[in-house]
Amino acid sequence: MTVANYIPAQNVIGFPVTALPFKEQVDVVMGWAKKGLSKVVCVANVHMLTEASWDSNLAHVLNHADMVTPDGMPLVWMVQLLRREQQDRVAGLDLMMAVCHQAIAEDVSVFFLGSEDAVLDRMATRLKRDFPTLKVAGMESLPMISMPVQVDDSVVEMVNDSGAGIVFLSLGCPKQEKWMMAYKDRIQAVMLGIGGVFPLYAGIHSRAPQFVRSAGLEWLYRLVQEPKRLWGRYSETIPPFLWMALKQVLSSVGRREAPRMFTPVMSRPWLEAAPSRQVVNR
Repeated sequence: MTVANYIPAQNVIGFPVTALPFKEQVDVVMGWAKKGLSKVVCVANVHMLTEASWDSNLAHVLNHADMVTPDGMPLVWMVQLLRREQQDRVAGLDLMMAVCHQAIAEDVSVFFLGSEDAVLDRMATRLKRDFPTLKVAGMESLPMISMPVQVDDSVVEMVNDSGAGIVFLSLGCPKQEKWMMAYKDRIQAVMLGIGGVFPLYAGIHSRAPQFVRSAGLEWLYRLVQEPKRLWGRYSETIPPFLWMALKQVLSSVGRREAPRMFTPVMSRPWLEAAPSRQVVNR
């Protein structure tokens, strides 16, 4: 394996966060989709990484995912601080919109899986307005998902027969991450777990203004909208993340910088073959 076959990733509290610009991450996803590869893409935030620190099954998913995008701004800041270079935020909604735009240009069909029928109906209406030429292979809610995930052959057949190259999945963390890993190499498409993006895109929830997102306060904006659902989650995950992040940053001070692997932007060899990742641990 050559250096050029690596997708760079940065260790953030023990998990590999993909360290590529936004557009390059979209290019990777589209390259896989055009080849019909089965891939797992996790859109990570503080909640996901913290929960993975005490859930070994979720930790396994993140450590074996093909891409873990930095959705939350604290993850972006950690990557920037530890790598000492600029890192784009790759948020779920932005990723979905960019992939849909690119899917039209590259003639790739997409499948929306999960959430509820009412949400999918509202999404379908907006998709027709925003992406009138997008090839939507299907939009289906899923029956109640049990844990551990049991593979449903009818779902595999439905998605594969649709010809979709991309599957957007909305089951919420950590269910969707475990679901994707269970269906890896069965569903022949790139699976992107984007959770709360479906109701956001459907207009059921509103997105925080750009200045709030840039300040890393989107969690507070969401908390105001859904206090009953999110208060427990945030109170359990934010303090431990801050503690683990602080320890990692302090332990990196004065340490000799580890060698970093970068994939040349122009060649993009990952579009030709499934890449491995080189994770910088510091």
